[in-house]
Amino acid sequence: MEFKDYYAALGVKEDASPDEIKKAYRKLARKYHPDISKEDDAEDKFKDVGEAYEVLKDPEKRAEYDQLRTYGAGRSGHFEPPPGWESASRFGGGGYTEADAGQFSDFFESIFGGGRHAGFGGFRQNMRMRGEDVHARLALFLEEAYSGCEKQVQFEVNESDARGVPKRRTKTLKVKIPAGMSQGQHIRLKGQGAPGFGGGEAGDLFIEVDLAPHPLFTVDGRDVVMTLPVAPWEAALGAEVTVPTLGSRLKVKVPRGATGGQKLRLKGKGLPGKKPGDQIVVLQIALPRKHDGDSEALYRKLAEAEKGFNPRAHLNV
Repeated sequence: MEFKDYYAALGVKEDASPDEIKKAYRKLARKYHPDISKEDDAEDKFKDVGEAYEVLKDPEKRAEYDQLRTYGAGRSGHFEPPPGWESASRFGGGGYTEADAGQFSDFFESIFGGGRHAGFGGFRQNMRMRGEDVHARLALFLEEAYSGCEKQVQFEVNESDARGVPKRRTKTLKVKIPAGMSQGQHIRLKGQGAPGFGGGEAGDLFIEVDLAPHPLFTVDGRDVVMTLPVAPWEAALGAEVTVPTLGSRLKVKVPRGATGGQKLRLKGKGLPGKKPGDQIVVLQIALPRKHDGDSEALYRKLAEAEKGFNPRAHLNV
């Protein structure tokens, strides 16, 4: 009998991960499904893809198959199992998935057994395949992510018409966005992806949140960060200043002797969640753009009073 290269059938490498094997199977099974494909040899390819996946998705059967690959086919090009070969994971007359053993090849039967008594048509009739998951991105303003909102999401799915012809359809859904969504976080809507085949369940819709840039805040996980300008005298003497947050405005104390780059933490004022984030306030010393004569005189007086202070001492200059 002919040796079956299951890796080639799925178009994956011998060290392919289970996820890569599953992804390849779903893509090819959908491509060659007899209810959709118009290719002349679609049924044969569909059978080959299903048989390859039946073996490679199961670690035990895959290990046995890899062992037999080293044995290979004889010089005549035909394959026979090694003498005394018996699979530890025999088909045993039942299916590993929704399939019956009958649609598989002599090669499969010679390795795993199971008997050939069901035609491909029966396999196709019993074949159930879950629909593809669909991924979409949704842009949110930071205030929307903080408070939660309802948004309209538009995305495309693959489906088949009444004649089995594949086509892409645009779907639009209203989605409730919970408060506290962060950058890259996903919302899963079960059953809103592509429809399945043969009564299989529909795939899911995964919406990835993409936060729009904000003029005041940047986001670090669930924390929000902002720069707060303070006057030199507020930093030197301490002051109480008003700080904007995503939910309100707060009075915050700038400590006496504060320096540029110093951080103040407003607990729980970041993005909400089971563990709310904080708001990090980074102090920035801001100077007036212009000084009048009296102000310059005061600066000269300050410079004289603080002449022992060298802000560049750590630079050794």
